[in-house]
Amino acid sequence: MSRDKTSYVCSACGGASPKWLGKCPQCNEWNTLDETVAEASGTQRHRYQSLAKVQPVATLSEVAAADVERTPTGQPELDRVLGGGIVEGGVILIGGDPGIGKSTLLLQAAETLSGQVKVLYVTGEESVAQVALRARRLGLSGAHLRVMAEIQLEKIQSALASEQPAFCVIDSIQTVYSDQLTSAPGSVAQVRECAAQLTRTAKASGCAIVLVGHVTKEGALAGPRVLEHIVDTVLYFEGDTHSSFRLVRAIKNRFGAVNEIGVFAMTEKGLKGVSNPSAIFLSTHGAPVPGSCVLVTLEGTRPLLVEIQALVDSGGPSPRRLSVGLDRDRLAMLLAVLHRHAGVSCSDQDVFVNAVGGVRISEPAADLAVLLAIQGSLRGKALPSGFFAFGEVGLAGEVRPAPRGQERLKEAAKLGFSVALVPKANAPKRPIEGLTVHAIERIEQAIDVVRGL
Repeated sequence: MSRDKTSYVCSACGGASPKWLGKCPQCNEWNTLDETVAEASGTQRHRYQSLAKVQPVATLSEVAAADVERTPTGQPELDRVLGGGIVEGGVILIGGDPGIGKSTLLLQAAETLSGQVKVLYVTGEESVAQVALRARRLGLSGAHLRVMAEIQLEKIQSALASEQPAFCVIDSIQTVYSDQLTSAPGSVAQVRECAAQLTRTAKASGCAIVLVGHVTKEGALAGPRVLEHIVDTVLYFEGDTHSSFRLVRAIKNRFGAVNEIGVFAMTEKGLKGVSNPSAIFLSTHGAPVPGSCVLVTLEGTRPLLVEIQALVDSGGPSPRRLSVGLDRDRLAMLLAVLHRHAGVSCSDQDVFVNAVGGVRISEPAADLAVLLAIQGSLRGKALPSGFFAFGEVGLAGEVRPAPRGQERLKEAAKLGFSVALVPKANAPKRPIEGLTVHAIERIEQAIDVVRGL
């Protein structure tokens, strides 16, 4: 028997190579080439040509543009991330660590949607009995929810054609395979082909499809990077499996805003939306403690109050700088600014910074709160009760304004905070009831204000 020809496909960019190389010649990523069985020449091209539909050329101004209709999923926090609900013909990719709650959340959403539209739940990792057992545990009736255990793409497409659902869940895309390819399920070629075929099915039939994806040990979605380009929306499930709280973050959304987050709490009856997530990220200290400062950060359209904690301790000849939930390189830069412009030196001290609750903060508006927490831990002096701060700190020591500062101030005032330290450009034009605002322009001014409180 003749041996099947093999090729090596890059899991990062999808590029092919006739032999294994340590570095992909297309994207220069290391150790990303996976062995697959080479397909016959022209097979995929003819299959794509038979599915492609010729569209006439049109003038953009003459194309009718209307807001897409959305169907709520019954999970308000998930609807917030999606931009209001699911869209007809939309394809959503959701990834996260094993056991974090992806299947639980989608089963709850499918149960709610099944009361409005026809829903099909395709499971490739569990049996139908296991899905039913989870539904009973969550208290879901499943009276109108259609379930199917299948991993062959052609059979799934046949079921979609016969059932004609308006919403379908594929759990997961890594288990689905096509008979047109000889490679194993989960390979780069299978994941890319099956996702592309299901996307075409969704666009042609108007069925909204959710693809559950595995993640690598680094936390990125497994499979080729082109998988994220094919779909309309990419959601990430974040959180510690040892904690009851979960975050769903949108990093791509063709029908809504990105960087929105939904906050959930894992309970005995499944995932429940958290209406006031700021309470999660604030520690319950009986009295103010040194090294703690509250920050008002923005996650999409939602202001969140997060506690920043810092611990400064005597270090050795090579002091450590560690951060959890914050950029470590930015922490080193802020320590240099604190020394140069405010005269506060931590060159011989270990500095540890943590964002409470497992939240990840990427916006630079957290700079001022981080510096105040470090200064408070170093001096052993706590900030007053009800104090919060936000603002970006530049290398010249200036404190720059943060976007949507008025919303941040109003959110903190609504939760009972009374003292604010903010950039001068974010100072409110009209006084906010119950809130004292200190507006500053430079980091040394901020340190002087804090010492006088």
